[in-house]
Amino acid sequence: MGEEERTAVDWFTASEYWLSRLVFQRALAVLYLVAFLTAALQFRALIGERGMLPVPRFVARMPFKHAPSLFQLHYSDRFFAACAWTGCAVSAALVAGLDSYLPLWAGMVLWLVPWVLYLSIVNVGQTWYGFGWESLLLEVGFLAVFLGNDEVAPPILVLFLLRWILFRVEFGAGLIKMRGDECWRKLTCLDHHHETQPMPGPLSWFFHHLPRPLHRVEVAANHVTQLVVPFLLFTPQPVATAAASLMILTQLWLVLSGNFSWLNWITIVLALSAVELPSDPPSVPDAPLWYEVVVLAVAALLVGLSYQPVRNMLSRRQVMNRSFDPLHLVNTYGAFGSVSRVRHEVVVEGTSDDVPREDSDWREYEFKGKPGDPRRWPRQFAPYHLRLDWMMWFAALSPAYAGSWFGTLVERLLENDRDTLKLLRRSPFPPDAPPRYVRARLFRYRYTTWQELRETGACWERTYVREYLPPTRLAGVAQRS
Repeated sequence: MGEEERTAVDWFTASEYWLSRLVFQRALAVLYLVAFLTAALQFRALIGERGMLPVPRFVARMPFKHAPSLFQLHYSDRFFAACAWTGCAVSAALVAGLDSYLPLWAGMVLWLVPWVLYLSIVNVGQTWYGFGWESLLLEVGFLAVFLGNDEVAPPILVLFLLRWILFRVEFGAGLIKMRGDECWRKLTCLDHHHETQPMPGPLSWFFHHLPRPLHRVEVAANHVTQLVVPFLLFTPQPVATAAASLMILTQLWLVLSGNFSWLNWITIVLALSAVELPSDPPSVPDAPLWYEVVVLAVAALLVGLSYQPVRNMLSRRQVMNRSFDPLHLVNTYGAFGSVSRVRHEVVVEGTSDDVPREDSDWREYEFKGKPGDPRRWPRQFAPYHLRLDWMMWFAALSPAYAGSWFGTLVERLLENDRDTLKLLRRSPFPPDAPPRYVRARLFRYRYTTWQELRETGACWERTYVREYLPPTRLAGVAQRS
């Protein structure tokens, strides 16, 4: 390779990130696979034709330009399932490295397929897909299209834009905390967070019972990682690698302490793209001119679209987890600007009695992830996303969060709807004998102490607060619908 050619390659690409790109791409493909699997297994009860928030009803009132999606053109449960399982298949192919065996343009098309399919799902997913990690997966997935394969070295501009996403994820989250709940400034939020987070994990009880001085250290370290370390991502190596590695360690700590779907894992994947892993990259020719032009154009577009997220970060009225364009190309992120001090849970029960009374045989529905039976220890589900369980946490915060779907959920339980029951851990009623009435009650949950755990074996203690939904028959729910 001549000196002129080498200079051109060095300007456009960074061969030292060859292995980093490979690890990033395979890990991102795994997260795509999890996301599509989650969609395939849950969509019928959530957004299917008989779902709680049906896609056909949504697209009938939502213009294509505001929510571009394949399902704006056609929807049926069979078509959605085909798209979701196709996404699984393509993601699995990417995990196996199929893109490396294709021409550059074909590898890019292969990466574009899951992005288009998942964008189509998110844009009709409504409340069930309103989480920040949905947009984050789409933003990262879009950049992955232009990261190249074995025919070219990793483009510097795309690597820079991946760090730019990571910067916004971490720095935006740090700003929203400092501007939000005073407990972040007082270093006391973790006195409550592990107990009141949306979906505790199997180790959350132990994290909650760590000494309070250690909680203060955790919060202070979080502030450093989110408000100072992100700037080091744009410094020379090995400082950038050290900064990304610190972020990875912080995210692994969060993985151990809770169930945040793939939020922590995709942040880890982003950080891996900034780590310079030792490798012996192969010699490759210059990137094709058309590829350089495409990458430059995409970089210019994304830099221009970054104006709104930057403006949001600098605003005193900063908002969390918002997309500024219907393609989710550049978004703003953040989490837990406020931390609940008390945990409430909605407990759903049914009875077969003809007349519902307080002393009727009320049987509790068990959810897969959210707290229910005080003696049942939480399980680890992340990066898999239990969408109904997460929304039940919001429902406990305020009935307003559940107004669009909770009544339909009750209706489906009264019908013993098979797809809805698949979202639950256990129904207390046999398939051929649905309940006559369903009710919901609000309880306060708190972690037991070490002594209470030894004496009772229960990790939770719960106290009745109030009625959430009075005993409801199928006819009553149908009329309200």
